[in-house]
Amino acid sequence: MNDSSNTKIKPIPPQPKSSRPDQIKSERLRIAASEEIIKTLKSLQSSPDGITNDEAASRLASNGPNTIASQQSKSWFKKFLTNFRDPLSLLLLALGLISYFTGEIKAAIIIGAMLILSVLLRFVQEMRADKAAKKLKAMVHTTTAVRRAGHRYDLPLDEIVPGDIIELSAGDMVPADLRLIESKDLFVNQATLTGESLPAEKHAPPLTDTSGSVFGFQNLCFMGTNVESGSATAIVVTTGSQTCFGSLAKTIAVDRQTTSFDRGVGRFTWLMIRFIAIMVPLVFVINGFSKGNWLEAFLFALAVAVGLTPELLPMIVTVNLSKGALDMSRKKVIVKRLNAIQNFGAMDILCTDKTGTLTQGHVVLIKHLDISGKENVKILNYAYLNSHYQTGLKNLMDDAILRHDTEETSALVREYKKIDEIPFDFVRRRMSVVVEIGAGEHLLICKGAVEEVLARSRWVEVNGQIKKLEKHHHVSKNELVNQLSAEGFRMIALSYRKMPLTKQVYDVADEKDLILVGFLAFLDPPKETAATAIKELERHGVRIKVLTGDNELVTRKICTEVGLPIKRILLGTEVEKMDDAELAIAAEEATVFDKLEPMQKERIIHALQSRGHAVGYLGDGINDAPALKAADVGISVDSAVDIAQESSDIILLEKSLMVLKDGVREGRKIFGNIIKYIKMTASSNFGNMFSVVGGSIFLPFLPMLPLQVITNNLLYDMSQVTIPTDGVDEEYLIQPRQWKISLIKKFILWLGPVSSLFDYATYFLMLYVFHAWSDPALFHTGWFVESLMTQTLIIHVIRTRKIPFFQSRASLPLTLTSFLVVGFGAWLPFSPLAGALGFKPLPPTYWLYMLGFLFLYFCLAQLVKKWFIRRYGWE
Repeated sequence: MNDSSNTKIKPIPPQPKSSRPDQIKSERLRIAASEEIIKTLKSLQSSPDGITNDEAASRLASNGPNTIASQQSKSWFKKFLTNFRDPLSLLLLALGLISYFTGEIKAAIIIGAMLILSVLLRFVQEMRADKAAKKLKAMVHTTTAVRRAGHRYDLPLDEIVPGDIIELSAGDMVPADLRLIESKDLFVNQATLTGESLPAEKHAPPLTDTSGSVFGFQNLCFMGTNVESGSATAIVVTTGSQTCFGSLAKTIAVDRQTTSFDRGVGRFTWLMIRFIAIMVPLVFVINGFSKGNWLEAFLFALAVAVGLTPELLPMIVTVNLSKGALDMSRKKVIVKRLNAIQNFGAMDILCTDKTGTLTQGHVVLIKHLDISGKENVKILNYAYLNSHYQTGLKNLMDDAILRHDTEETSALVREYKKIDEIPFDFVRRRMSVVVEIGAGEHLLICKGAVEEVLARSRWVEVNGQIKKLEKHHHVSKNELVNQLSAEGFRMIALSYRKMPLTKQVYDVADEKDLILVGFLAFLDPPKETAATAIKELERHGVRIKVLTGDNELVTRKICTEVGLPIKRILLGTEVEKMDDAELAIAAEEATVFDKLEPMQKERIIHALQSRGHAVGYLGDGINDAPALKAADVGISVDSAVDIAQESSDIILLEKSLMVLKDGVREGRKIFGNIIKYIKMTASSNFGNMFSVVGGSIFLPFLPMLPLQVITNNLLYDMSQVTIPTDGVDEEYLIQPRQWKISLIKKFILWLGPVSSLFDYATYFLMLYVFHAWSDPALFHTGWFVESLMTQTLIIHVIRTRKIPFFQSRASLPLTLTSFLVVGFGAWLPFSPLAGALGFKPLPPTYWLYMLGFLFLYFCLAQLVKKWFIRRYGWE
């Protein structure tokens, strides 16, 4: 793009860096707020037409991209190091260092290999998911309108520099800290910075008093906020980390609210750490007193700590989530927050806006009728002028009106000159433009929600005659609107008023005594996939609720077409009258919520969450942003406004809603695979507690050498790294899955002792059949092989509620790794490594006994599992 100006502008100095950045930001903004805009333009070496593209490039190089700390991607090295920060990895690292400094070099090497295995797999999968997400994010740009050298461009937010002239309208994210040049009925939501739920009104004039918080300054707008209504032109004062929002970015990034899934994993992690903290000292003391060798007892206790640590849990969680994000990216779904995938699976209620989500979002203007139901071209012409001169947020209906571009409408645009505008907002639900024809008079044209425009209208135009709006006119209007709404048409009304030339500035108060000229009827058909998607979601235990600002008749029509049964309709006026407890009960019963304001949508989400539901929200408009943030998983579409995309966890790039079903199934599959590892590891560890404590009490030697314990754990870990590739039973995917720590505890208590029974059977076998009382190496080898085989193969029982191998089979990678590890464990006593590990060959008859043990173990574990499912259910 070429600049229209060749004026050379002296480079603006880089924004200063300081140990007191907040003070500098505040001072710079206070100066900008207090001075005349001409002076601000001069100090920033800009003009009302903006800077040139060449100058912008220079400033971008000096100041850096307009991003904040939480948005800046970490280097691969920092991401790699981050994977060492979870409690289990730190515990394993500490145990490895202790082994090294106590002379157990082999043990330290094996522990290090386990740690690297866990961290490396997590890191590689995260990088793959990040790479896929970046490719998709490149397809979705959050842009802002920038004026440079007199030309208007839509540029990515990170390319904005100090001195840029920004044009704001409803729905826009504020891209930097700005000083207003001019504004029109501008209201900005500053909740991200101030916590205030009500939008702040903004004006352009300089301030005389600049004491107090800058967030209260009416002529400043701040990065991270969004425009609720109105329009404005402003100049960029600070960008990136120099903004007020940028100074909070590190805190915001660190203090991200954890989800129930995060908390569940955390509770299990600390449960295992507390278990280790009790178990390890107990093993140390028992072996120290019974064997008399305290160093040997310490090393064995250390090895037991390694064996009890579920060190693969962070890897299993991350790899599952990253793999899910990668799979979803192939379906053109951007996952902005990994845990949102699991929340997808936990979701049991999906609340959705109607327009652009259930419907195609491609609105077509079909009719323009007067109050008697006759076609009237004047309505179309006035509507065209209104939409053409509107500078605020143009919605789908504006686009539909502007597609009716004819010679007549083009002539009107040339003939009429815009004087002023009263922007749309979600309280009035209407907007007006004021135009002038020649040197005649001003014409205020107002369009918006039928009841809102009617409330401001006093007259009606019928067949060219203006009459007072009487009761029978309202009857005709109701009949016409109800008839068209029942047919699925979306209706807006259009009125006008002639004004004297003496008035140059207009506001909401001028929207009165209007003349109703007629109605515009639009069709927005349902998406082709909506009906199938709703049916599939309901089949998977997800109830659908429609939250819309539209009227009841249109919503009923759309719900009927997409096959959504309506049990109860709740109106915004009813919601307003209810307290939180009443709303929670009513929200569970209702299927459709009509005539809602944005904050009412958010309130309904919280009401459903208070009843224990995991709630998703699908929306694409400004009015959906509060609900998207409040939901457990916020979902927007690629055509959504900036604030909706920024508020969401997941963005759908495809028009098809069937990816919602895919997301639900993916979330449940991920959760199922994580639970498999947790159940298997926890029950095995719980069983090992009985085995190790009992063996330590009555055996004259250690139940297993420290190096053997660690080797056993390494091989066991290697058999489980392929869990993320495993599928889950179809029945598991049908119902929402949420974290139930109490059910997992019960499973551990019942399944854990089963493994211990066969450990003690192996003790008896080695001591009384193979006479290993005086042959510790033979005992160690026998228990090592049995322990590895049973705890490795038990995954095939735990992974499904069905009969393993016959009714449900693991994935090929999981099957291969589990059997390869079992085979490797059986080979070790006969391998060249046997001597180094303290093993010796096992008698041939041992393997016959072992086959019997494995068969009985499988049968008993299956019986206990079936009993458990009948009594407690399956998670």
